Amino acid sequence: MKAGRAEQVKKDRASRAGELFFEGYNCAQSVFCAFDDVTGFDRDLSARLASSFGGGLGRLREVCGAVSGAAMVLGAARGYADPEDRNAKKEHYERVRAFAEKFRESEGSIICRELLAGSGNAAEAAGAGGDPRERTAEYYRDRPCPGLVMRAARILEEMLKEPEQPEQPE
Repeated sequence: MKAGRAEQVKKDRASRAGELFFEGYNCAQSVFCAFDDVTGFDRDLSARLASSFGGGLGRLREVCGAVSGAAMVLGAARGYADPEDRNAKKEHYERVRAFAEKFRESEGSIICRELLAGSGNAAEAAGAGGDPRERTAEYYRDRPCPGLVMRAARILEEMLKEPEQPEQPE
């Protein structure tokens, strides 16, 4: 793939993640669905699989949905399936931690309530549980989520460009 084309794909996935958020998908769905060409899942299945992770896991305000969505993509693209393959498990967990660290370095946290509070949304950050807010112009005005899903998609795109490590015998 030419460098220009790679940059376009990167831009498109990050932009697509942001667009999906503005369409009403939660942060996890926005990131996960933006990579459906990588996961091989259709939009409906992708949205259903990621639906529980919005609002920091069901609005508990724990791990940011954008981070969870990215971890799901990493699992689909580079995860392990054999529960006995300790090396593959170790490598995958390292990959997920590397993503989380890059996101944390960029955004200051991977925790939903901290990301919301840091953007002046302290009341929203404290509002775990309950009904999701209606998506209005006011909702989107101060919310960091579109930028967070785009940043997660950019980091993820860069990580997926890195070649997979060949399996090492134990």
